[in-house]
Amino acid sequence: MKTTIINSLLIGGSLLSASLLTSTSAAGSSPKEDKNLKKPNILWIVADDLGTDLGCYGNQSVITENLDRLAGEGILFSNCHTVTAVCSPSRSGLITGMYPVSINCHQHRTRKEAMKKLPKGIKTITEYFEEAGYYTFNGSCEKPGNPGKEDYNFITDYEIYDGVDWRERKEGQPFFGQIQIHKPHRPFRRDTSRPVDPSGLQVPPYWPDHSLIRQDMAFYLETVQLVDREVGKILERLKKDGLEENTYVFFVGDQGSPMVRHKQFLYDGGTNTPLIVRFPKKEHAKEVREELISNIDLAATALQLAGINIPAYMQGQNFLGAHKPRTEVFSMRDRRDESVDRIRAVRTGRFKYIRNYYPEMPYTQYNAYKRNQYPCLPLMEVLKEVKRLSSVQLQFLSDSRPEEELYDLSADPYEIYNLAEEASYRGIKQELKEKLEQWLEECDRATYPEDQREIDYWKKQMAKMDSIWKVKKRLPLVPTNQEYVSWWEKKFESLFKSEASK
Repeated sequence: MKTTIINSLLIGGSLLSASLLTSTSAAGSSPKEDKNLKKPNILWIVADDLGTDLGCYGNQSVITENLDRLAGEGILFSNCHTVTAVCSPSRSGLITGMYPVSINCHQHRTRKEAMKKLPKGIKTITEYFEEAGYYTFNGSCEKPGNPGKEDYNFITDYEIYDGVDWRERKEGQPFFGQIQIHKPHRPFRRDTSRPVDPSGLQVPPYWPDHSLIRQDMAFYLETVQLVDREVGKILERLKKDGLEENTYVFFVGDQGSPMVRHKQFLYDGGTNTPLIVRFPKKEHAKEVREELISNIDLAATALQLAGINIPAYMQGQNFLGAHKPRTEVFSMRDRRDESVDRIRAVRTGRFKYIRNYYPEMPYTQYNAYKRNQYPCLPLMEVLKEVKRLSSVQLQFLSDSRPEEELYDLSADPYEIYNLAEEASYRGIKQELKEKLEQWLEECDRATYPEDQREIDYWKKQMAKMDSIWKVKKRLPLVPTNQEYVSWWEKKFESLFKSEASK
């Protein structure tokens, strides 16, 4: 396999050189090939709701010195996409190496009593690691000594992990573990020591350029900076324990950022997440790779690094070492909380094709979580009423949506110009449509429609949460969009005043 490495990497706003390299094995020798080689440790650091908003990915408005350093010591993957843009099905795919729609884990969320076991013969990768003598753990960054977020959409009759920290293992025992960072999931946290200036941010064209949106973006980026500090603590602890030189470190997000049109949707803002891999001795430092990666590939890759055979059923693939790079990645959306939906997408290096199964439904059908947590959503509704939204911004607020969407990502990275009906793109659309049809035939084994009892249950649950959020905000039972906006404006104003008084 020919691997081309980009000759520069943006780290903290400055360029570091990286040699152009061609090799037959990007990962070097597999641990399995040398019986005298000590089994490597494998650590996944997983951030919750993180887009590619880091210094090493080119964002000049955020300070992420620890992650920038990690990228400079390892490989930065610019095109990692999650199989879906919400946590529970994405994490279910991450720990099994399987598409959520292939293992009945695609809805978000599912009642415990309605959850099913994984299909026969399919296991979480922790079982394979434990069979190979590894200690497995899942720990919380915010609450050391406690389990980290799992949020899987399946049940097991066994404990998925041995514990919560690498220090609990037997002396000399190799480990596979995850450390979960709950940030930058909403609610955002201020980084008052390194505030982000809202006025200097670039607002995507599908949002209005408004002070409320700029403040929300700044708060998100400040929360990303807090993620960076947590990563620094984890890496320092790894080094202090003498584990750095025998541990593969993966840093990844479970999906894209928690913003309007991003989280839960299949545009790149919802699926594109950072992926950085540092080798034990910092081999392949400063490399940047543009190949397409699916987050279900992390499972197969981790197993291979440990010298464990990848199960034949696994849909993820090893992306380190000799491999055939993906030519496309697939993503999916189904019910999210109480909002019933079904969307499927295929993305190549240049194009994305999206199929909407409920074109008669708006993109912004009611969702209690988004309604109460996203200031951008009610603001856009208010601006729509006074005709202050552009045609691009109005698209996402329309009462219906097209059955098909097609975007040329090289010319239109924001995915705002739908080419599905353009005659000159007919061949491209047909090609991607056939790819998606084949994938659906092979991989989408779910039952549609979903059991109505499950839909009804989550509508009731989210209605309860809706009421609780409104009470906490001291809003009316049926607040107007303007009342939501006013609440957010007061909240942001108080945060700024609090910072100014320190």
